[in-house]
Amino acid sequence: MKIIYNLSIVLLFFSISVNAQKDTIKLKEVSITSNRISLPFSKTSRTITLITANDIVESSAKNIEDLLQTVAGIDVRRRGIDGMQSDLYIRGGNFNQTLVLIDGIKMDDIQTGHHTMNAILQLESIERIEIIKGPAARIYGQNAFTGAINIITKKITDDALNLSMGYGSYNNKKTTTSYSQKFKKGALFLALNYQESEGYRFNTDFENKSAFFKSNFKNYNLITSFTQRKFGANGFYASPDFKDQYEETQTSLIGVSTSYNYKNLVLKPKLYWRRNQDMYLFLRENPSYYRNLHISNKIGAETSMVFNSNLGKMGVGIDVSRTFLVSNNLGNHNRTAITGFLEQRFELFNEVFDVTPGVSISYYSDFDTNIFPGIDIGYRISEKVKLYGNIGYTYRVPTFTDMFYIGPSTQGNINLKPESALSEELGFKYTTTYVQFNVALFKRKSDNLIDWTKEKEEDKWETKNFSEVLTQGFEASINYNFKIKKYYQKINISYSFIEDDIKDNNVQFTRYSLNSIKHQFNSSIHLKLNTTLSQNVSYRYVERTDGVSYSVVDAKFLISLVNNFEFSVVANNIFNANYTETNLVPMPKGNIMFSAKYTIY
Repeated sequence: MKIIYNLSIVLLFFSISVNAQKDTIKLKEVSITSNRISLPFSKTSRTITLITANDIVESSAKNIEDLLQTVAGIDVRRRGIDGMQSDLYIRGGNFNQTLVLIDGIKMDDIQTGHHTMNAILQLESIERIEIIKGPAARIYGQNAFTGAINIITKKITDDALNLSMGYGSYNNKKTTTSYSQKFKKGALFLALNYQESEGYRFNTDFENKSAFFKSNFKNYNLITSFTQRKFGANGFYASPDFKDQYEETQTSLIGVSTSYNYKNLVLKPKLYWRRNQDMYLFLRENPSYYRNLHISNKIGAETSMVFNSNLGKMGVGIDVSRTFLVSNNLGNHNRTAITGFLEQRFELFNEVFDVTPGVSISYYSDFDTNIFPGIDIGYRISEKVKLYGNIGYTYRVPTFTDMFYIGPSTQGNINLKPESALSEELGFKYTTTYVQFNVALFKRKSDNLIDWTKEKEEDKWETKNFSEVLTQGFEASINYNFKIKKYYQKINISYSFIEDDIKDNNVQFTRYSLNSIKHQFNSSIHLKLNTTLSQNVSYRYVERTDGVSYSVVDAKFLISLVNNFEFSVVANNIFNANYTETNLVPMPKGNIMFSAKYTIY
């Protein structure tokens, strides 16, 4: 009844908003790059969520993990504060099935999807975030099984130098410096960050360092990043009883890209290198007892081409990568992947009807070649209303942890088969300047789904293929903007429902994939009544398939003063909810962070 009540509020609020906003200014179009063919947001025929830099500032999030928690269908399972270690899930998938990109460069890791979020940027370095839900293998290939998140880095618009410092609960200290400079033929941006905390319980202390650099010269672009994390991992992996674990990770990225225009042809090549190092200790104070060291390197080259003709837009691309892993536990392995993409967008009947068929072909040196066809279809009822649907195949080969890991309580499986799925989606969009409403129904039939399982509590976790899992559900979201005096206010409400049906459930325990968020309700309100003070309050309700549920309330107060000073207070879990997000790791009770920012110029 609680969920029905929450959903009724969403639908009622939508009907009121539609009647109140019959005449609105056309929403400024943003070109979505989470496609081989870049399109204005309103023309896409998929469920895509866009988070802008302004949305980030207005939110109560302190990091990208907090921010993504507010999106319907997104499940970020954290093991502590400030994204110390977290996994990313979309629509009931697992952390190995979600692809993260930075400026279109894939951040997947051949060792394990646990490292997907390692190189996540600070919020100050982000221009916007594009979240594409549903099968994205046709667009991005491997790991985009249930969706993809593309982080677009800061657009350099002017000269600036910013300094911010924060202090909060658990002796949490944070310092960030950013610098940008524009030149006649280019620009650069640099951001440095340092953060440390003594932790909110035994052995959860951490120290994070990161640096991000971006440079543009004519039509050439360079991005580099380095992130180092050191943290106590009390109960983070294997059994919650293992309290003395410790981990250090280092993640580096270098990417070079450019763009060439030849009449109706646009060519976008890029080169990239990603390195990840992971050192894990089972006993922090006794490294010799059990120590893992994994180093992965990925070198890749990608080229995308878009050709405009009377038939519409055609996108063609190829991505070639070679990945190497050196590990004292998993052994030394490598994998070559070659993926080709082709899609054609047709716009018919004065752009009322659009059809985008496409196909992706992927070759892996240690698995078979596979083909992923799919199609997107959209019907524009009016300038504000659109119906859409899509269907497509998706695929994921096992990570080397899935196949080769041996630990005190876990055992890999070298006989694993790749996962595959057929995903379908039907959706409805209503978009104006003041109201953005989206509802989508989705279904995914997965074959050979990989998860860690065991028969008894005392058994080891072992990876296994499930012959068939049916995942289906729906999600709805509404963003409503309105004015009080001359200031814009914002209300966001979203809800998602997911249900898994395991066709061959012959095991007692599963670890990751099959404990989806069944019910998820998010809401937030941003208010600003004068030039000085603004505030945001967010509420999140979660119920998982095992019946466990919890509610969390966060808030942020931002004070903007003259002379380029800003002060903020962020309070998380205000009402001290008891809850866990993964592996029975308890999340912190109420905590607070005070921050000050000074724009020097």
